[in-house]
Amino acid sequence: MANVQLKGVGKRFGDVEVVHGVDLDIRDNEFIVLVGPSGCGKSTVLRMIAGLEAITEGEVLIDGQVVNQVSPKDRNVAMVFQNYALYPHMSVFDNMAFSLKMRGMGRDEAEEKVREAAQILELTPYLGRKPSELSGGQRQRVAMGRAIVRNADVFLFDEPLSNLDAQLRTQMRMELRKLHMRLATTTIYVTHDQTEAMTLADRIVILKDGAIQQVGTPIEVFEDPDNAFVGRFIGNPPMNILKGVYRESGGNRCAMVGKSCFPVVEGKAASLTDGASVLVGIRPDAIKMGDAVDKLPKEWLCHGEVVLSEILGGQSHLEIVVDGETRLIAEVEGRVVAHPGEVVPIGFEFDRMVLFDPESTNTIR
Repeated sequence: MANVQLKGVGKRFGDVEVVHGVDLDIRDNEFIVLVGPSGCGKSTVLRMIAGLEAITEGEVLIDGQVVNQVSPKDRNVAMVFQNYALYPHMSVFDNMAFSLKMRGMGRDEAEEKVREAAQILELTPYLGRKPSELSGGQRQRVAMGRAIVRNADVFLFDEPLSNLDAQLRTQMRMELRKLHMRLATTTIYVTHDQTEAMTLADRIVILKDGAIQQVGTPIEVFEDPDNAFVGRFIGNPPMNILKGVYRESGGNRCAMVGKSCFPVVEGKAASLTDGASVLVGIRPDAIKMGDAVDKLPKEWLCHGEVVLSEILGGQSHLEIVVDGETRLIAEVEGRVVAHPGEVVPIGFEFDRMVLFDPESTNTIR
């Protein structure tokens, strides 16, 4: 186990700066997920920690030691790649034992470590097979096994599940989380899939254009995003973000969105002045229908016209228009059968509403 620190880490390719002054402190045994859209620099950050990419500026520290000039093999980190990177002519056993043999470890000790890792990953029946005889999920477990046998201080995962089908990805996510709980090793995981980030991470690091947008627990970044980008990127369906105007009269405070008054609860955006432009963020699951509407204050209720309805097993997604102009996506529990053009009662959990500054797009606190 080890803690990893990034201090002002930056990366340029020629005149193009792809990572901008990243500061991050990753604690012992923590499972950190770097997430963001394609091209945001998350894999580059991971490769700089591994030593596979030179650092243009700043420092990477592992357990307090600056490792900028330390070769990858001497950093005691283990990396699992997206494409498995297995030797096709070697058996599963030999793939997992290869790095141990390269370090001069005796065969008996190497075999013990490989068999222990194979048991953890349920690979024991496949140790004699070649990678071509395995499924995608089994190959990825072999790649993880190769990392486990090294007893590395830090595990680095670069989008390891992106080549798997949806059902297998879900299964492997659970296996990864259980593996981390069992091994208690500092883990840094890169993905563009925010569902993986939400389910795996102790803390999520959200990047955009090579810069950190927010660091926090999954619940923190979901319920209290630092800016509109985080609000829309984290969550599926994404947060509804609407243009509005802040109004305050006689102690009543609301954000006017079209013709609708969205009440601003106590403690939200106290610094705003009457008439200020705002962006209003409402999570789809903060929009309620059916029996859930009855539990909300009357002033938090209205009617909306259904544009589209999708039933997704235990949940339903609906596109709804309020007052003929405000278009919203709602995510509600259960199977909601609603037809286009139907007018239905809806409610909002306005205590979960987030207001953003329309110029900076940062959250107004």
